[in-house]
Amino acid sequence: MKATTAKDMAEEEAIVDQIYEAIIDQRLTPGTKLSESELGKAFKVSRMRARRAIFMLADRGLINRQPNKGAFVASPSEKQARDIFDMRLLIEPSIAKLASERAKPKDIRLLEKHLKKESAARAADNRRDSIKLSGQFHTLLAQVVDNEVMLQVVRDLITQSSLIIGIYDSAGASACREEEHEELVEAIRTKNGELAHDLMLEHIHHIRDNIDFDSKTKKSTDIVSLFS
Repeated sequence: MKATTAKDMAEEEAIVDQIYEAIIDQRLTPGTKLSESELGKAFKVSRMRARRAIFMLADRGLINRQPNKGAFVASPSEKQARDIFDMRLLIEPSIAKLASERAKPKDIRLLEKHLKKESAARAADNRRDSIKLSGQFHTLLAQVVDNEVMLQVVRDLITQSSLIIGIYDSAGASACREEEHEELVEAIRTKNGELAHDLMLEHIHHIRDNIDFDSKTKKSTDIVSLFS
């Protein structure tokens, strides 16, 4: 069997990124079947490469693999979505507090630079980038804390949250509120841990409460046409 090269891995990651973006953009809807043959045809790769991309997507919780049925775009229920946000409410306020205690000047500069990217995405009315950058902000806070376990947990939660926000057609939930991220960075910069904790708690409540669980997108999708 031919060994997987760095180029192969990069191309498979690019396929995963395109599928992720299609899900967030609502071009690829919950429950859509992703067949290896259709993905291979759409991206002009072998079925083996398509299969590896499917496994990568499954590892990130973006698709569900069902024995003898195939792979489908994940379709989180309202309960599953609320469970995700319950977990975020439990751990992210503590991460924000820790970030205020551990942040170095270079960390603050990184966060401020990220805020500018978020602002630019909003100004361009780029929903996909807004969702992605908003999620990355929360991951950056976990990086500031410098705890690998927390970072992995937050990454998984953010991936699931982005999927949930992307598939429920709610304009208010398209991204985090810009001013709330700015307030969090200021609390971290001034090392006000209690304020950072409370701001994050309120922030995640706002994200969750803006999700419209009655507006889940449902439509069929032609995979080959979508990605060709």
